[in-house]
Amino acid sequence: MLIKRVISSIIVISIVVATAFIDWACALLITIFIIGGLFEFFTMLEKKEIMIYKYFGIGMGAIIPFSILFRFEPTKSWELLFIILVLLSLILMQFRRRESSGVIVGISTTIFGILYVSWFFSFLIKIRYLPGGIGLLAAILLMTKLGDIGAYLIGMRFGKTLLIPHISPKKSVQGAIGGLIFSILGALMSKSFLHLGYLPVMLMGLSLGLLGQLGDLSESLMKRDCNIKDSGNIFPGMGGFLDVMDSLLFTAPVFYFYMSVILK
Repeated sequence: MLIKRVISSIIVISIVVATAFIDWACALLITIFIIGGLFEFFTMLEKKEIMIYKYFGIGMGAIIPFSILFRFEPTKSWELLFIILVLLSLILMQFRRRESSGVIVGISTTIFGILYVSWFFSFLIKIRYLPGGIGLLAAILLMTKLGDIGAYLIGMRFGKTLLIPHISPKKSVQGAIGGLIFSILGALMSKSFLHLGYLPVMLMGLSLGLLGQLGDLSESLMKRDCNIKDSGNIFPGMGGFLDVMDSLLFTAPVFYFYMSVILK
């Protein structure tokens, strides 16, 4: 499992590095992950027999990263208008169904999937388009993914005290602490990209490390609800798109808004 994880990680990192220097290629790669993540998310809902419009949700979710890629933002708050239109469309489509049971759950989970997977992860594209975006993208990936690596390695070697066993039976307190330390190290490695002092950088690493672990646990909670181990198997040893994305879903929006304020 460890060898498969290492090989998959090397392949993913190589693809990310190869596309990071070309803004549209980077945005396209992120869009592919979003589409794959949406497919896996809605497939999980289908296993719970929730009545959703799977491909409508995937299509609507893909509009968000594509709109950023093509700089299509008619208003500053267009995302709110977009969500309202998606909600209205889902309600209209529900009128065609003869069964009225499960309407609220179906509509709510579809919109949640679009926000959780597409909107949150698309902030990586916005980060790439900020001034010094390549360095900022490298920083968020280092802080978040080094946290994942640290939690995995420290947890495997020293993990004895279970963190939240009813959500994730393999995650340990020792692994969580190791993940935070690795996130702080990732922040220190990114200091030249962030143009901040040592203390703010370390606090950023700690904060994003906590958010990354929260994102990981959140996906674990949903997978446990759906009685599945991994969201997919496209990355041997790592799982599916969502398994790779989960820790970034919470860190990317927070990092983007923070850096947007700093860069003004």
